[in-house]
Amino acid sequence: MNVKTCLVASGVFALAMLSGCAGPALRGTGDLGVVIERASGSVQIVDTTRMMTLATVQGLGDLSHASVVYGRDGRHAYVFGRDGGLSKVDLLKGVIAHRVMQAGNSIGGAVSQDGSLVAAQNYAPGGVKVFRADTLELLADVPSTYGPNGERAKVVGLADAPGNRFVWSLFDAGEIWVGDFSNPREPRIEKYKNIGREPYDGLITPNGRYYLAGLFGEDGLALLDLWHPERGVRRILDGYGKGQEKLPVFKMPHLRGWAVAGRYAYLPAIGRHEVLVVDTETWAEVARVAVASQPVFVMARPDGRQVWVNFAFPDNSQVQVIDTETRQVIKRLEPGKTVLHMEFSPRGESVWISARDDNRVVVYDTTSFARRAELAAQAPSGIFFTARAARIGF
Repeated sequence: MNVKTCLVASGVFALAMLSGCAGPALRGTGDLGVVIERASGSVQIVDTTRMMTLATVQGLGDLSHASVVYGRDGRHAYVFGRDGGLSKVDLLKGVIAHRVMQAGNSIGGAVSQDGSLVAAQNYAPGGVKVFRADTLELLADVPSTYGPNGERAKVVGLADAPGNRFVWSLFDAGEIWVGDFSNPREPRIEKYKNIGREPYDGLITPNGRYYLAGLFGEDGLALLDLWHPERGVRRILDGYGKGQEKLPVFKMPHLRGWAVAGRYAYLPAIGRHEVLVVDTETWAEVARVAVASQPVFVMARPDGRQVWVNFAFPDNSQVQVIDTETRQVIKRLEPGKTVLHMEFSPRGESVWISARDDNRVVVYDTTSFARRAELAAQAPSGIFFTARAARIGF
């Protein structure tokens, strides 16, 4: 049997053991991840240890605002496309295992605590759909209906919470909903109304206790304690920009659990050149860090010692690093044109940064800030590593 026959069909990686058609080498998934190639509707499967591309998977649709979450074993990536496509990608085989078109416009999702469910948040028609993680069979459809006329709101900020719950916000309605999917065909939905104008994204703290919704329509955030939901939603950082002229917002910032470093959350201020530092025990602002421009992603290194920040147009070719002990910017980097996303290796010794308009991903050492590697990619955007599989809110 020749080498060509050994490699047929399966999408195995180039590192396959070819002797005697033995098949692909056995490996784990802990050092794998995906890079979104937004222009071509594809993802690269990458090895974070060797800093190399293993395979490219095509046919994932519109990835102009793609997001990825992982099954609990880290083998399967769930890719949410802007066209409403939900694709389950097998990282070991380098193929699409399942794919469904589940909405008209989707911007992300989450996997349940027990790993059995995957939820998608949808702009259009508006709502949350929940699927079996193994087969992508639809189990629940929760429309985001609100108001006397039965309109449907855009869903944002979807996050997984303990107890097989999902939490999400309704942009148009100014509401937070908590869904208990212990019985996924009959979910129980709690609705918290009048939480503030235009919640645009949300994060859940790494311990799964608090859900925060950022508010685009006003200064402040909405906080829900999931240990004590009966206390309702609390406003924090109310009027953090009071008395200051707001700048035009060129790109909506993102809130996610990876902005929490130790007991402090580092949050992008809307319309300001600042990162807000918040004590997660009191939820009071304790500091502000002046940065170069409007922050988009604010991400803490896994050990919490550094926070890396990228920016909206026209300053989106640079990245700044904040030392969390001094709360000062200690480094400015220029990875390339139009930096869209960053992702730390599982233990934080390196960070991967996508430079969309230079068609490359740059890997930096987080101690020396030296460039460790560059990978070619077609208009790369989001970078997602399998270490997310074991973390709440990722």
